[in-house]
Formats: sequence, structure tokens, C-alpha cells
Amino acid sequence: MTNRFIKLILILLLIFTPVAFGSVELWAFSIMELGILLMVILWAIQSAFSTPPSEIRHRPSAIPVVLFSLFLCLILFQMIPLPSGILKMISPKTYELRTALSLAPSPSRFELSFVPFLTQIEFFKWFALAAFFFFLLNWKGSDQIGLKMIPLILGLGIGESLYGMFEFFSGHRHILHLEAPTLVSAVTGTFINRNNFAGYLLMIIPLSIGYLFSRRAFRTGRLTDWRARVSNLDGKTLLMGFGVMVMVLGLLFSASRMGILSLLLSFTLIGLLFRNRGKGERFSGTSVFLLGLALLWAAWIGLDAVISRLFFTSEGFESRWAIWTNTFQMIKDFPIFGSGLGTFSQIFPMYRSFHIRGLFTHAENDFLQLASEAGLLGFGLVLIPFLYFSYKAISGIRLLSHRDSRRYIGIGGMVGIFALLLHSLVEKNIQIPANAFLFTFICALILNLSTNEQDAK
Repeated sequence: MTNRFIKLILILLLIFTPVAFGSVELWAFSIMELGILLMVILWAIQSAFSTPPSEIRHRPSAIPVVLFSLFLCLILFQMIPLPSGILKMISPKTYELRTALSLAPSPSRFELSFVPFLTQIEFFKWFALAAFFFFLLNWKGSDQIGLKMIPLILGLGIGESLYGMFEFFSGHRHILHLEAPTLVSAVTGTFINRNNFAGYLLMIIPLSIGYLFSRRAFRTGRLTDWRARVSNLDGKTLLMGFGVMVMVLGLLFSASRMGILSLLLSFTLIGLLFRNRGKGERFSGTSVFLLGLALLWAAWIGLDAVISRLFFTSEGFESRWAIWTNTFQMIKDFPIFGSGLGTFSQIFPMYRSFHIRGLFTHAENDFLQLASEAGLLGFGLVLIPFLYFSYKAISGIRLLSHRDSRRYIGIGGMVGIFALLLHSLVEKNIQIPANAFLFTFICALILNLSTNEQDAK
């Protein structure tokens, strides 16, 4: 019964987080955090009263867990008022700015974070997602439940794409109940920003292709002729292939330049990794076929808006380069402990070297923003565990047989993760709760699949 409640909450969160405008509003990501907390509490009660120690799942190495715990401790440390002498010693620029901005004649204590309230909000986000990740790694049967969630995720991606294309091409130009003619200048789904929508699809499309290939894993050796393969396709396989093409269309018409480039690189990786080496294939014909049909379909609809936006690539890069240069200056001034998680929008105006109307809320690069807000120390405490888990997942996937359906799902998930990270070089993606939630779910799913194989070996 407890497992059913946990599974129901997980399904509701997978649906809710993207539909609620990407969960960027305080009320939306607060619901996400409460849902995660409820799942963890239910799992803890279940483990305490009904799960024998011998049946508890394999736990990850203590090193990445300790490092990420230290990252969370660092964020808490940013919110603690420190004596001015200590602050001056560990972060001279923070002391200089806080003293200059202080209204008190002789302030004695300051926090490392310039806006502790914003840092507190971000801390709860990171803490909730970390709890969600480690909960999925230890939840008994989460690998099988995760596999059953893939069709739901595929359906969400298709639904977001169809809805976004309807709003854009029909001229209705709404995002749910909000009238947004300026925001819906391209396909955005239920997301406020088209680039965030593109990031969401970048994770789902490779995972869906991996799931599609997994259904063929046991048929590859038997069906050697293409006519036999076509005649053997069932309705679900055809529907999934059609869904992949719909999502590719949605991403193309989002007109996200880096999103489209990341998509093409994803298909390149999938084509190389899913090829049948036994038959001498240099590239997977199925992935080429799906992408080719989607591009032809998009060309038939009309790619004028997408192509015209691609001509402004240099202009967009110049503006981003200016932002990155200013963000590097922030990192230089707050090298170790950062300016406080979530404070970029408050600090960046002091470093902005160009004139523009409006407020910058992000650095157009998730990695640079994290380094500026949490310092190089915080960035390293996040990077090392991620590299460790990535290595462990890739090592486990390599042990899987080509006839094992989990291999294709694992590869598809990994390609989706790295596609999102590539897109994050010029956009904010991990900061969007819906994308961060799905990112965490896919990471745990891949690690569960690969860890099970390594344990078996």
C-alpha cells in the first residue's frame, strides 16, 4: 500500500512539474518539494517497519554522498552571520561590499550570502532534489517502477509538443490560461521560456528512442530483412516512433538554436551507439529514418521562422559572451564561497558592463552561475559526485549485453542528460524545477539499471 502511494505521488509530480509553467513559481516548486518530502517520509516508515536489512537496496559510495552533503553545508554556511573579521579574511570582496552597503555605522556581523532569503529558497530546492535522488537509489523496486514511468514521460513530451504547436500555429498564443502573445513567439508548451521547453524535450527524446530500441532488443537477431522488421512492427512501436517525430517537431519549432544543435548531436550519438556492429552498420538506420521524417515534416509545415532565427546566432553569442565575461569577474571576486546561492540577479547589476533594459536573472550558463553563487568550492563539491555517478553509470551500461533492453534505455538516458548539459552551456536548465526534477529522475534510473548489473557481476 505504501509503495502505491509513493508511486502515485511520483506520477503526479512528473505530470505537475512541467504543466505548472515548469514549476518556476514559488507555489509550484513548493508543492514539488512537499511531494518529495512526503515520498521520503513514506519510504522511511516503510523501511523502518517492513523492510529487512538484507533487502535494502545497494547504497552508493560514501564519498559522493559526503561531498554533496558538504555542498549543502556550504550553502547553510553562506546564511550564517559571521564576525566581520572572519568575513574579511575568507571573502574580502564580500566584506567590502557589505560594509559599503550597510546602513549601520559599525556593523559587526555579515552573512556570506548577499540575500540570505533567496539562498534559503535555493537550499531547499537542492536539498529536496538530493533527497529525491538518494531516495530513488534506495527505494526497493525503483528500477522497475522507473521503467514503467518511461511511457508516461514520453506521453508528457508528446502532449507538451502538441499543445505548444497548437498555441503557436493557431494564433491563440496562450500558455494555459495566460494570454502571452509576446512569449509564444515560438513553440513553448506550458513553459514560459522556449529554451527551457527545448531542454525538457532534449532529455525525453533520446530516452524515448532508447525505449523504442529496447522493444526490439530481442528481435534483432531473428529479423534480418527490412521487410520482416517492418511487418513485425506493432501498434505501440509505431505510436512511439510517431511520438518521437512529434517531439522533434516541437523542439525544432521552439527555435532554440542551441537546443536544435544539441538535438542533432544527440541523434549523432544515438546513431553511433545504436548501430548494429554485427551487420557492419556505421550508423543506426532507425534513428536516421526518424530524424529524416521529422525534418521532412517540419519542412512541409514551414521552417522559415526557425531558419531566420539561426541567422542571428552571432548576435546572440556576442550578448552571451558579454554576460559570461562579467560573470567571470564575479567568480574572480568571490572565488571560494561565492556570493550566495540564488543571488545572481542581485549581484550582476554591479558587474554589468553593457547597457540593456530589464533585469538579468541568470548567467545564460548554468555552470558559470553556480560557480559565481557557490564559489569554486561549491562547484567542485557538485561536479565530483556527478562525474563519479556518470562513470559508474557508463561502466555499468557497458557491461550490459546488446540483447539486453536495459542497455538501450541506459544509453538513451545518458545521451539525454549530456544533451541537457550541453544546452546548459548557453541557457539555464537545471535552475528550472521541472527540468531539474526530470534530470534527477533519469540520473537515478540510469544508475539503478547500471548498478544492478555491476552488483550481479
